[in-house]
Amino acid sequence: MELISLKTFKTVAEQGGVLAASKLLHTVQSNITARIKRLEEELDTALFYRKGRKLKLTPAGTTLLEYANKLIQLEQQAGIAVKQVGESAGEIRLGSMESFAAVRMPGLVQTLRKVHPKLLPRIKTETSGALIQDILDYRLDGAFVGGPVEHKDLICRQVLMEELVLVSAKNIPVADSLIMFREGCAYRERALRWLRDNGRIDTEVMNMGTQEGILGCVAVGLGFTLVPRKVVEESKYIDDLNLEVLAPEYSQVPTLLITHKDAASMAGIETLLGMFEDVIPEWESAA
Repeated sequence: MELISLKTFKTVAEQGGVLAASKLLHTVQSNITARIKRLEEELDTALFYRKGRKLKLTPAGTTLLEYANKLIQLEQQAGIAVKQVGESAGEIRLGSMESFAAVRMPGLVQTLRKVHPKLLPRIKTETSGALIQDILDYRLDGAFVGGPVEHKDLICRQVLMEELVLVSAKNIPVADSLIMFREGCAYRERALRWLRDNGRIDTEVMNMGTQEGILGCVAVGLGFTLVPRKVVEESKYIDDLNLEVLAPEYSQVPTLLITHKDAASMAGIETLLGMFEDVIPEWESAA
């Protein structure tokens, strides 16, 4: 089974037909058809149901697609990992919660590039839930997410413990609205639990897309939020905000660096983990 055949099969499956796949792969339809036919003959099973020009995966095709995704991503990761041996060149794909990216990622990336000057970090910010899925689908090499996280296909290593604080506006009336990131945010789940446990079931929940947007709305009294203390202390709105300490069951949220258990070992990931071992990390002062 050749990787080129699996890549062709994956594209056909995702595009739902040979014509669309041929355009995406910049080849003629006959090449696509021949590769799919050889793959079916090699596996001695049909991979698609054919309905006119439309193709739909058979149960065998669905199973193969799962493994094809893994093999294709492992090929890419293997290439990256090999390049990182010795001089550590190439690309590393990292994910981060927006709050972590805003206050901690700059220092981490700066230090990472000092250690591996030929390594190019690619950064994606998303909710913890979305980043976990990206790791499972091999779209990222590593991601910083809010914990706890338990999944049989993930390696989860705690790098620090964030303290969430209750944040509201100073000296002005505050609306009874919780302002948070959308579904999938680890801090949102902790904030909703805090609301439930305190009997505030009628509190409105507002969704916003950026950390500074959330704090800006909180600063003018549109609501309150739960965010890491470090984020608030480094915000331009700090003078307009009041911080309240929460009980440990709400305030203590571990930040994890997660990777796929089947992913190739990468020097860049190990370097990132090592940065959290110092009492006063260099990357903190660099940020």
